[in-house]
Amino acid sequence: MTLLWMGEHDRLDRELVGGKAHSLNLMRLLGLPVPPAFVLTTEVCARFYAAGGELDAEVVAEVRDAVRTLETKAGRRFGDTEAPLLVSVRSGAARSMPGMMDTVLNLGVNARVERALADLTGDGAYAADTHRRFREQFERVVGTPAPDDPWEQLTAAIAAVFRSWTSSRAVAYRRHHGIPDDGGTSVTVQAMVFGNLDDDSGTGVLFSRNPLTGDPAPYGEWLPRGQGEDVVSGRHDPLGLDALAGRLPDVHAELLSAARRLEEVGKDVQDIEFTVESGRLWLLQSRSAKRSPDAAVRLAVALHEAGALTVDEALRTVAPEQVEAVCRPRVDPEAKARATLLARGEPACPGVGAGRVVLDVEEAEELAESGVDVVLARPTTDPDDVAGMVVSTAILTEIGGSTSHAAVVSRELGTPCVVGCGTGTLGALAGRQVTVDGMTGEVFEGILRLAPSSEADDPALATLGRWARERAGDAGGPLPEVFAAARRAIGQTPIAALSTP
Repeated sequence: MTLLWMGEHDRLDRELVGGKAHSLNLMRLLGLPVPPAFVLTTEVCARFYAAGGELDAEVVAEVRDAVRTLETKAGRRFGDTEAPLLVSVRSGAARSMPGMMDTVLNLGVNARVERALADLTGDGAYAADTHRRFREQFERVVGTPAPDDPWEQLTAAIAAVFRSWTSSRAVAYRRHHGIPDDGGTSVTVQAMVFGNLDDDSGTGVLFSRNPLTGDPAPYGEWLPRGQGEDVVSGRHDPLGLDALAGRLPDVHAELLSAARRLEEVGKDVQDIEFTVESGRLWLLQSRSAKRSPDAAVRLAVALHEAGALTVDEALRTVAPEQVEAVCRPRVDPEAKARATLLARGEPACPGVGAGRVVLDVEEAEELAESGVDVVLARPTTDPDDVAGMVVSTAILTEIGGSTSHAAVVSRELGTPCVVGCGTGTLGALAGRQVTVDGMTGEVFEGILRLAPSSEADDPALATLGRWARERAGDAGGPLPEVFAAARRAIGQTPIAALSTP
């Protein structure tokens, strides 16, 4: 199966269409605002590699036909100089790999289309900004300057996204997470909506619950006059969602309503990417949220109490390594009171990490290989930094917010992370020994003494432990692995609730 339209299928195989297209199809079926889109399946990806990295003529012809249909759905024409259609070209693996593969936005623009956009909107600055974004991203992803012909742009971008499945960062990510290499990626082609259009436009990320702490309130960030890559890249410091509520209260209310509906259907906390174009909300993705180990424990209990998950389902949402992370010691309060504070930023993943500050990914890998604990400090992170992130005890960035690349990846890794420490603040720390408190967003000089956790520190963990013991007792078997893992936690934290009865 080569090409499928979003919103026209009751069920789609995630392995065939990838997580992104799967979520777009679901959201369109639910009647939520999603720009029209079609997907080239992972079978096309397999054909692409079997053909030596080339798109065959049949696929190219199908894409051309699909774009013509997309023109009808969007009411615009690809490459047109009166009402131009621009598209995004995005990857989509079956299992979420945030930021590891490539995306091209604003595809279809050239000098003539830029003039058309300027005439259509009366805003030459917006048109020029859109064209600039495309040129820079296309050259970065494809590796060559963008051709003038929109059709050449499209086929080159699709091929580049397929190739990104075997990029070094994607391969490193899959190896770290035990994801097989044979799945491939789909490619979604979708009509563009523009968060950079005017003062009532912007882009953001919303979590239906807090992925850092597990708190029930929705949590997210909003960047006026921006596009999606601006937020997740970490190259900008976005605003809180209260800024969206203040500027566009109806859009904010619609967004929260959609988040509740998607969490209800998905039975999990949702990570939602959205764009607002001239005061109109558009949803571009929804997926299960990457969460910190602390949040994973609390959310499992909260989702059961909300009726979304059974006890068994709740237990399965928490991985053994997340329990181990929650059980690890925290910074001793007395040691912290005497310590020198070197930097402060926004907490992105709780926990404590300590070691030598390094500014370079290769240096982080080399030192870690030799047994040195390292803290990776970067202006911001991008997918090319993942190899250094996975070997670090903590991650620091100067810019970016709690939905940036560094924040999302660190939560999945369970690595303490502090973002937004301030431009120019981290370079002076190179080579110094520091302790990072990912719960408070603080960076201290030296390796601080730690104190053990206790049962009272996390009632949700005690609840999950009780459920696990009950299940083990019912089955007459051993304590489930997720809680047996607690005994292997650093410091052998004495949490009585996790002891075998």
